[in-house]
Amino acid sequence: MNARNYQREMEEVLARVDAGDRVPTLLLHACCAPCSSFVLTVLAEHFRVTVLYYNPNITDAAEFDKRAKELQRLVDELPVRYPVSVIVPEYRPEEFYEIARGLEQEPERGRRCEQCFRLRLMYTAREAERVGAEYFATTLTISPQKDAALLNAIGAEAEALLFADTAAEDDKPGSGAESEEKPAGSLPKYLPSDFKKKGGYAESVRLSEVYGLYRQNYCGCAFSKRDAALRDRAKAAAGQSPAAVAKQEPEGDL
Repeated sequence: MNARNYQREMEEVLARVDAGDRVPTLLLHACCAPCSSFVLTVLAEHFRVTVLYYNPNITDAAEFDKRAKELQRLVDELPVRYPVSVIVPEYRPEEFYEIARGLEQEPERGRRCEQCFRLRLMYTAREAERVGAEYFATTLTISPQKDAALLNAIGAEAEALLFADTAAEDDKPGSGAESEEKPAGSLPKYLPSDFKKKGGYAESVRLSEVYGLYRQNYCGCAFSKRDAALRDRAKAAAGQSPAAVAKQEPEGDL
C-alpha cells in the first residue's frame, strides 16, 4: 500500500484555490520563525495568511517571547504576495503540562509529542473557526524530525471535530430554523502538507541564514531541551567537539 503524498495533495488544493476568483484566508499554526520562513513563501502566494503562534509547550516565558518576536520580525521583512499578520495568544504553559502529565519520561517523537501536536492543532482549528478563516495548516511538517502522516491525521481529525461539533449543536432541542445555523461549507478546512519535501527544509535553513533568524536545537518543551542536552553530552563524551555536535543537530522545531 502506497503512502499518501501530502505534498501532492496540498498542490492539488492550491491549484483549485488559484482557479477561483478570490483569495481565500488561512490560519497557519507556527512553531517558530525558521520553520515559518519557507512555509510562508509558499502559502502567501495563494492565501491571505494569519500566523498563529500558539505554543504553550515552550520552556519559559522568555523563550516564548524571544521566538514570538523573531517570528514577527520575519513576517515584517519577508517579501510575500499577499499580506501576512500574526496572532500571539497569551503564554499558558499549564495547558501543555496538563496533556503531558504521566508522559514526562516518554522519548522524543513518542506519545507526549503526539498529544502536544493534538493540543496545538485542535486549538488552531477552533481559532480558525472563530476568526472566520477558510483553511488552517501548520508549519510542523517542515521538520525532518516530525511525522508528517501523524500531523496530517491530527489535522484531519481537528477538521472533522469542527463539523461534528456543529452537527451536535444543530441537533440540540430548540435549534430550529430560528437558530444561527452555520453552513458546513463555512467551516475551515485543514490543508494537508509535507513542507519538507522538494527541498523545503533545506530552503528553510537557507532563509534562516539570509534573515539571521534565531534557531534552537530543541523543539520547545522542557523535556525536549532535557533530551537535547543528554544527546549533546553523549556526543561530547564520544570525543566530538561542540561545533561538530551543533552541525549534526537539525535546528528549529524538531
